[in-house]
Amino acid sequence: MPESKLLDKESAKKALELLKKEYPGAKEILKFSNPLEMMVAIILAARSRDETVNKCTTEIFKHYTTAKDYANANPKDILKHIHGILFAGNKVASIIKACKLIEERHGGKVPNSMEELVELPGIGRKSANTILINAFGIAEGIPVDTHVNRVSLRLGLSKSAKPDEMELDLMRLVDRKDWGRIAYAIKFHGRAVCQAPTPICSKCTLNKICPKNGVTANK
Repeated sequence: MPESKLLDKESAKKALELLKKEYPGAKEILKFSNPLEMMVAIILAARSRDETVNKCTTEIFKHYTTAKDYANANPKDILKHIHGILFAGNKVASIIKACKLIEERHGGKVPNSMEELVELPGIGRKSANTILINAFGIAEGIPVDTHVNRVSLRLGLSKSAKPDEMELDLMRLVDRKDWGRIAYAIKFHGRAVCQAPTPICSKCTLNKICPKNGVTANK
């Protein structure tokens, strides 16, 4: 397999600017109205489609409105509202444990720091970044999901498939004020054009500058 080609800094920044223009309204797909709902949705969303999660949370949020509600809930009662979510039992257990910690340590409020969020069950750095950006308007980093990972590797924005290392590469290329925005521009591009397993390169605005790392066939 040929070595992946990394775009030079100027070309990488140009590619990211083009993506921002291509997807000006890109934003979080998960539905939420407060930090607690954002946290619950993001835990459920791991390896599951955002649209499926939204169908489930529409019902869940009607019955559980505070961290205490979740902390005191019977897992079976929450699971009644969950359909089509992978590892639902484990995720519900994480939600309950996280909410118990939120009650015990944070007065029932979802914390707004990276350090405190990643201490909660079911919350890693990507999830914490997503919560901070969307629920608190805080940019500590760039959430790297499967779409961002795939597009960034193909486009040569990073040579590392490790989310933490890729995140650092992206942070070096993007102004901090755009960290939240660029994550969703890349994600939307991954969903619409740079798809797995076969990208639609003929419709891609980056077709001429993209090195197409790892792409063996395209449309």
